[in-house]
Amino acid sequence: MRSYRDLFRTPEFTPFFLAASAQTVAQTMGGLALGTLVYRQTSSPLLSAVSMFGSSLVQVLGATFLLSAADRLPPRAALTTLPLLFATATAALALPGLPVWSLFAIVLAKGLAESVGGGVRWGLLHEILSKDGYLLGRSVFNMMSGVMQIAGYATGGALVALLSPRLSLLAAAALYVLAAAVVRLGLTRRPPRTTGRPSVAATWRTNALLWSSAPRRRIYLALWIPNGLVVGCESLYVSYAPESAGTLFACAALGMLAGDVLVGRLLPPRARSRFGFPLLLLLALPYVPFLLHPPLPLAVAAVTVASVGFGASLAQQERLVALTPDELTGHALGLHSAGMITVQGVAAALAGTVAQLTSPARAMTAMAAMSAAVTLTLMAAERRERPERGERPTVPVSG
Repeated sequence: MRSYRDLFRTPEFTPFFLAASAQTVAQTMGGLALGTLVYRQTSSPLLSAVSMFGSSLVQVLGATFLLSAADRLPPRAALTTLPLLFATATAALALPGLPVWSLFAIVLAKGLAESVGGGVRWGLLHEILSKDGYLLGRSVFNMMSGVMQIAGYATGGALVALLSPRLSLLAAAALYVLAAAVVRLGLTRRPPRTTGRPSVAATWRTNALLWSSAPRRRIYLALWIPNGLVVGCESLYVSYAPESAGTLFACAALGMLAGDVLVGRLLPPRARSRFGFPLLLLLALPYVPFLLHPPLPLAVAAVTVASVGFGASLAQQERLVALTPDELTGHALGLHSAGMITVQGVAAALAGTVAQLTSPARAMTAMAAMSAAVTLTLMAAERRERPERGERPTVPVSG
């Protein structure tokens, strides 16, 4: 599969893509609205950050106990039911008078369901496109995510500014319902990829099998930690620039879009592995000067350039799929998604805590420095291990 035109000619890809687009807009609108609502109620950078990314914190529980369902549920039924659950939860967040602890309880319950949804979605994408088309398809989904996040944050920011966060939450709930309808009407019924009932034991066995491979372990670490720490920087946009958070989020999405085009469409396969670590460093370094409180135009430029580095994950996912048996693809990609989002949630909580004790600007600089340090550590470990195995010291961990 060589072109975007080939992708959209593939049966079922278009409705699958449209449903995911609606869901991405719903997530971004809802997250911005909830973060703003909590910040207005509490004036707390920590609580605002956790409200936006708190569902990520429970993804590790889903990956530990529920992820075997990703390959054992009928994909269409699962991807129809989950957006309806998300719509219900998002509408509940808009109810007036809810205490903050109730908001967080809903957010955490939603995160448990999302941990399974990622594995079902990406496993189905692999099934629709096969391995030779997965990278190009995933790059299109990542580009879509960037565009839809721009649309979602712009629309959500306007609704929050002109109307209220609660109305923005209700609009997000309606988009979740639309996504469920598109999946139900546009996809055909498929059997589960793996037989057997979902169980905790099956989840643990498959997690252990995936983690037993040293190459896969390194890929997972490269996928989870550096970008998770940078998401901690993003979680502070609301407290760093309350009136311009939507602009910062939209520009971050624009940079991510550029990175996905670069890696998914422009770089040949051999070059992708060489750009992994440089892109991860690019992801972190532009946030370091936030310690100096740059004016908004410079902050916007730094955020946009940094987010190009998110393109590193495409090459990492390509290698993960190549190292994974087909019948475990959904679980492997779900583990990647759940682990990545969990680290993002932990990083958001850590960034919020540091911001609470110091300032949002100092916290953003600290998170960026940690991300760069982890990337350099992974790079050094990979270079040490390859000569020990008698290989040339290239840098494909991120590729």
